[in-house]
Amino acid sequence: MDGAPIYTDHFRQLNKEVLEQSDALYPQRGATPEEEANICLALLMGYNATIYNQGGKEEKKQVVLNRCWDVLDQLPATLLKCQLLTYCYGEVFEEELAKEAHLIISGWDHSRLSNDEKEVFESLKILEENPYPYFEL
Repeated sequence: MDGAPIYTDHFRQLNKEVLEQSDALYPQRGATPEEEANICLALLMGYNATIYNQGGKEEKKQVVLNRCWDVLDQLPATLLKCQLLTYCYGEVFEEELAKEAHLIISGWDHSRLSNDEKEVFESLKILEENPYPYFEL
């Protein structure tokens, strides 16, 4: 977006479109582990970006997570794997996912991070610092 305010009607329409696009992508499967990982990542991002649920969104997210568990072991230590690990960690807060993401990040040249690498690094940091709703008071 361009920084201009989004009004309620427009926000609702955008949100509905993201959910509809996520639902349309949901039955798709990747031909390679990388394609499957990209689909899973897009689905997690899409479902997390939407506030509406036309039925079954949480169940679909669980199926996507199961697909992630199947594909993560097949991926090399790349940005894509780190992104998927981070999004999965944000869903289930299992420490092993964060540890594996940190292992990938530790191999990056921190003086030359791409925007995507910076984003995943910051996202993981925020999730670890703010584990709500899984944090017990």
